[in-house]
Amino acid sequence: MAHKRNDFLKEIRGLNDEELQQKLNELRSELIRLRTQVVTGTIKDTMAIRNIKKNIARIQTVLKEKRRAGKA
Repeated sequence: MAHKRNDFLKEIRGLNDEELQQKLNELRSELIRLRTQVVTGTIKDTMAIRNIKKNIARIQTVLKEKRRAGKA
């Protein structure tokens, strides 16, 4: 499991700001879709919500790190 997280971090650290923002928007859309499934009772994998929320936080962290590095 930690292996997948490290791969995801390596992937997002290699992206530029535009690509990160696009990925962030995709994940937010997916989160909305999954929350809709929760309401309708059709969701199969409830852990997907947790994983997407964590990935959103990871992308936001990388964006913040890049912005701080640019100011330094």
